[in-house]
Amino acid sequence: MINRIMYQKIQFLKGKGFSKAEIVRSTCLDWKTVKKYMNMSEPEFIKYLEKVRYRTRSFEPFKDQIILIYALNGFKPLQKSSVYDRLEEIHEGRLPGTERTFRDFIDYLLETEQLILSGGSRPYTPVPELPLGQQMQADFGEFRCPSGLKLYIFAAVLSASRYRYCAFQERPFTTLDTIRHFLDCFQYYGGIPEELVIDQDRTMIVSENSGDIICTSEFTAFLEEMDLRLFVCRKSDPETKGKVENLVKFVKKNFLGARDFTDLSEARQGLRKWLERRANGKMSAAIKRVPAAMFEEERKHLKPLRKSIFQENAVPGKEDRSVDKMCLISVDAIQYPVPGKYKKKSVDILRNGNTVSVFDPQTGVLIVEHPVPLVGTKVYAKKENTGKTEKSEQMLSELFQKFPLDEWREFVRKNRERYPRYLRDQYHDAERKFSGEISMDCLMEALNHCLENDTLSMAQLDDTYRYFKREKEGAVSEPQVHKLLPVSSRTLELINGLRVAKRDISFYQAIAGQRKEAVQ
Repeated sequence: MINRIMYQKIQFLKGKGFSKAEIVRSTCLDWKTVKKYMNMSEPEFIKYLEKVRYRTRSFEPFKDQIILIYALNGFKPLQKSSVYDRLEEIHEGRLPGTERTFRDFIDYLLETEQLILSGGSRPYTPVPELPLGQQMQADFGEFRCPSGLKLYIFAAVLSASRYRYCAFQERPFTTLDTIRHFLDCFQYYGGIPEELVIDQDRTMIVSENSGDIICTSEFTAFLEEMDLRLFVCRKSDPETKGKVENLVKFVKKNFLGARDFTDLSEARQGLRKWLERRANGKMSAAIKRVPAAMFEEERKHLKPLRKSIFQENAVPGKEDRSVDKMCLISVDAIQYPVPGKYKKKSVDILRNGNTVSVFDPQTGVLIVEHPVPLVGTKVYAKKENTGKTEKSEQMLSELFQKFPLDEWREFVRKNRERYPRYLRDQYHDAERKFSGEISMDCLMEALNHCLENDTLSMAQLDDTYRYFKREKEGAVSEPQVHKLLPVSSRTLELINGLRVAKRDISFYQAIAGQRKEAVQ
């Protein structure tokens, strides 16, 4: 039996005028097989497939035993070779078919739902291609050369262009090793992606608890200074970063599989050439393009490179300082100001004799430089323009233009004078309370009333406006006086029958005297 693709090939060659002998040579099939399928129409071939698919199979007598093996394992997905081996063990190798025939029989049981597995296999669907510059996947591997040299592999790939990077070292990775490989990788790419995809490697991740990712302190600092978003795969889920998993296999099979190295430097030199020639220089089956060519487009979407305190050639002598809530750092009992955006963050400092230089810890850019004053004094900075004045003027301008009424402009001006520290609150009150459909007549009356009575908050204006609007709509009226219900004759009889006890005043005087004696 042949599959549909081979049948279509036979029919294609037949349509092109090939003889039976030429089709046999082209397909390497038996001439009887070629003759059989050359004379079979497509509807006949489909019926034939259905017939063969559900015909009596050689493993049919073992069906109950096979299902029992799955049942004893909770109907979990098992390796078919493992089940076949178990049957061989039970029947001492006397089975009616090969392992390939057995696999087809298991597929038949699954398709006809005679065997239903719990959970089944994980469904895989193609992942949509990501935008350029968005994601990079990274992973590690190990390989022992025939000479005995053990290489530890660092691999990274850009998800969009499939542009690859690899590096070797002779010892297991530490956190600092990993960070420096990332920095070398960014240098190789000439930029930084938005997101980094990794698995739960102990050099980077301390723990993962239902989405709460705890990284090592060094790796946390690295992510912050590089402004990298992190995506951590779940445990036992390597498929999430399948692109870099394939790259690690590619390095082992294609580069290391046919070579032997005795020296690390030799392996590194060969790896760089292989990356340019093969890994990035040949067409990728996934994107149908050469990664090196597509990378020229992706390079434009990467973030600019940043300096790092983890670089081996970083400026020596730098120290980190925490910025307090007053935007001050302390160096040798002297307080130096830094810009407000670094409040409650960290900065790097460098002492240069008579000056103290302050650097951004992520970009390495000089923020400010201060002369060193006398010990114990405080250095003050010039007032920074935070933009609050411009925002206040903008809000005031928007309030003035909200309604084309002179009374409204006068009210806003007086409101500004009455509440100078609450301009933002009054502005938001006006936006909330006087949006939508507004009755200009009622608003005019409310404005005049508030200006006359010196009630100048937006909340008071809103209350007044709502009162005039209800009055205009007839919702304000005199309070309703409720009439008493008439009393029934039975109730009157009960009331008239009541007799109130009458006591002489001396009775109450005696009680009052007793209480007075008790108090004394």
